[in-house]
Amino acid sequence: MIDSLIGFVAVSAVVICTPGQDTALTIRNTLTGGRRSGVATAGGVALGQAVWTIAASAGVVALLSTSEPVFRTLKLAGAAYLVYLGAQSFWAAIARRGHEHEVRASVPLSPRRALRQGVLSNLGNPKMAVFFASLLPQFAPAGGASFAVLLALGFLFCAMTFAWLTFYAFAIARIGRLLTNTVRRALDAVTGVVLVALGLRLATERP
Repeated sequence: MIDSLIGFVAVSAVVICTPGQDTALTIRNTLTGGRRSGVATAGGVALGQAVWTIAASAGVVALLSTSEPVFRTLKLAGAAYLVYLGAQSFWAAIARRGHEHEVRASVPLSPRRALRQGVLSNLGNPKMAVFFASLLPQFAPAGGASFAVLLALGFLFCAMTFAWLTFYAFAIARIGRLLTNTVRRALDAVTGVVLVALGLRLATERP
């Protein structure tokens, strides 16, 4: 049991620390709305993962995977949302040139909005569901792949994700206070491009 748990934590740490759409969105929202919005984004991502954890533990993911139209529709919706967020960030970087204060005041990013973006971004990625459905049973004790065990492992993964992305939010917020407006615009543009690229990749990836 202890060996399985240690193995799960090790694999989860590698997966969580590998940069992806959740990391890019956390960086974007921290730069746009500050530390609180970054932490709220991390919470939204973890909540989305918790939903996928429950779905995977209850066997709902298996039904989703067998319905290709539903799976593809959800994937395209998630990809479109990422592209939208990325384009929004890229446009803000361009518009902010010479009008930093006006743009920042007119488009505030509240923690509540950041939380919603984190949830929607994660739920719009059905590959997370497949990931949980394939990962969790591998580390359940022999003969103990019950709903409760799978749920506990999934929630541990969610907690680790929240902790890592929160660390990101604190680090980016601290660095952000030292950045010039030009560097901020460049980072906004880069994160925007990254989110658009991730959205396009999600849309074109095969199941």
